Amino acid sequence: MKVIKKIAKRFGIILLAIFITVNLFILLSGRFYIYKGIANTYFVGEISPTIYDLDVFPYSTIKTSEEESILFKHKNINSYQLTKEEQKFIDDYRTKAVLVFKNDTLLFEQYWKGHTEETVSNSFSVAKTMVAILVGIAADEGKIESLDEPICTYLPEFCADGKEKITIRHLLTMSSGLDWTESAKNPLSDNAESYYGEDLYNLVTSQEVESEPGKIFKYQSGNSQLLGFIIEKATGNDLSRYAEEKLWKKLGAEHEAYWSLDKEQGDEKAFCCMYATARDYGRLGILLLNEGKFNGKQIIPSWYYKEMMTPAPLGTEDGIPNYRYGLHTWIYMDNDSQVNYCRGVKGQYVIAIPDENLVIVRIGSAKKPNFNFEKNMQNDDLYIEENKFKVGHSTGLFDYLDLGRKILKNTEK
Repeated sequence: MKVIKKIAKRFGIILLAIFITVNLFILLSGRFYIYKGIANTYFVGEISPTIYDLDVFPYSTIKTSEEESILFKHKNINSYQLTKEEQKFIDDYRTKAVLVFKNDTLLFEQYWKGHTEETVSNSFSVAKTMVAILVGIAADEGKIESLDEPICTYLPEFCADGKEKITIRHLLTMSSGLDWTESAKNPLSDNAESYYGEDLYNLVTSQEVESEPGKIFKYQSGNSQLLGFIIEKATGNDLSRYAEEKLWKKLGAEHEAYWSLDKEQGDEKAFCCMYATARDYGRLGILLLNEGKFNGKQIIPSWYYKEMMTPAPLGTEDGIPNYRYGLHTWIYMDNDSQVNYCRGVKGQYVIAIPDENLVIVRIGSAKKPNFNFEKNMQNDDLYIEENKFKVGHSTGLFDYLDLGRKILKNTEK
């Protein structure tokens, strides 16, 4: 008993030391956002943000149109039965929803663990594609002069120190060359501060140039946040209102959407944190499927859609050309079919395959890792050539493609 008490005492002393050290670090560094991060992750049994944390932050509301666009249901909807292996995959990666469409017709719709057709969840980086669409609309309206316009035109903090070279296109293609630290796990990263902090504008306009813009694809959420501020400056509208007018109402969304703010009456987290239902994410997929059209109406300008879905001519940190990213949209060449999709951390997917008229939506709380070249094969030219299109994509993407295609084939037989 004495031994147990002694161990408990020592353990308590260690915990107290850690508590004091962490608090001193936060106080001395001024990283007060860490308190909010800890309170809303570790203190509620999580180790990172969840897809259900809307009420943790202030948010704006994106209203729907009075003219809801009906999604048709196939006569054989949900006729496909998941195999034991597929159900295990669903369970292992904490899947909440899977929807499969052919054009605007719903073939399959299933929810798990309390998630329903009315549940809104965090899109995380799917929101980046939404922001890119709004950039294209603003450019088509003449409110943004050109994608090759310097961002200094809208953000004076980028008019010196090499930052004057950065263009809107550089932000859209994730090639700004800025020093943003991208990490979903590091509490000291710019990502963590942008998610839990309360001064997005100061954070993203304080970035410095670390490499020449327009050369290397380097995924950075700070690029998307800057685009959000540019949209506001160019249109004179806040991001939510512009999204409501130009996108959400035109998609005939069933439910209101929400955009997380950095503080009360603050700025939208453009790099993430737009919340919607799985069905309404499906509407976004249908838009990406049909060359920017929804119900026959052109929402994404056709010239801009083509650029969105074309890999930007850049190098990558993997040492191969960029085959994976257009204008804030992921691209995967699957044999002869191009897959256009947007994705968010923990495995949020909106996938469109135009050649197959197929849209797949996946909502969940865990994802499979990205495909990378095996270390022992990094000098094998044949291996690299055969797998170059897979690099940078989540291996889970391949599973959802297979599942969606099986559901399509089964439903229509």
